[in-house]
Amino acid sequence: MAAIHSIDHFALAVPDLNLARTFFSTFGLEVQENTAAEGGLNVLAADGHRWARVVQGERKHLDYLSFNAYQEDIFPLHSQVTEAGATNVSVVSQGDEVSFWFRDPDGNRIQVRAGPKTTLDEKPTRMSESTPADKRGACMRSQAVTVRPSRLSHVLLFTPDVLASVAFYERALGLRLSDKSRDIIAFMHAPHGCDHHLVAFAKSSARGWHHSSWDVPDVNAVGAGAAQMAAAGYTKGWGTGRHVLGSNYFHYVEDPWGSFCEYSADIDYVSADKPWLAGDFPPEDSLYLWGPSVPENFIFNTEA
Repeated sequence: MAAIHSIDHFALAVPDLNLARTFFSTFGLEVQENTAAEGGLNVLAADGHRWARVVQGERKHLDYLSFNAYQEDIFPLHSQVTEAGATNVSVVSQGDEVSFWFRDPDGNRIQVRAGPKTTLDEKPTRMSESTPADKRGACMRSQAVTVRPSRLSHVLLFTPDVLASVAFYERALGLRLSDKSRDIIAFMHAPHGCDHHLVAFAKSSARGWHHSSWDVPDVNAVGAGAAQMAAAGYTKGWGTGRHVLGSNYFHYVEDPWGSFCEYSADIDYVSADKPWLAGDFPPEDSLYLWGPSVPENFIFNTEA
């Protein structure tokens, strides 16, 4: 079965591009004017990849999500997407970019394109080691550097039917279930070597955008990122804590439109073609191992 291997970028529509520029820049991402005809902003991480586009819209919503695949998988993926019941499936464009578009069962606009693998080929060993004796373990506060995420890790979408979304993305794009909690939330990875989840789905009465997650080196960077945002006035969110499903350390910062950006470190990794036993966990044992209580608005879909 053909499968996509990574996310290329997402496009988020928001009412105020100036607010977006300030928020994403403060988060530690590079924001540039998009000089192409479509305009808007380009958002890059420290790896230099454009992971997001921010475009003008009357309300906040996902404009589209773009996945990368190997070129030889494009036509098989096109067939799978059609057979899985997608709507508005375009023909495969073979110009400068071999790609096609469709809408998933929730109406999200999706692109599949031939592009580079942006997911990691193996899990990095970057967690900070304990400081040896006779040395200071932390720098002075005045010497702290800006936290700059290295890459996009994953995105989470609201959906009215979590299990139907999982089934569609399995059949259409070859993603695999990592873990889930009943029909409330589910996490999916790509089979070519991928973080525990590339895309996740959470139950709501309507489709919607919940969060983008950005990789930083360790839990210290997660905490420093939270402090960086709080110093700029972005104090709402959730964290710092550690998840159960995915195991990553996290801190979510609420954006100006009621969705979130997550600092994430040390997420579980599924190697290429290695088996991963997906679990189904009760809600009370699936969200976080430690951290502050979940704020009431964390699972509120502002687009519903």
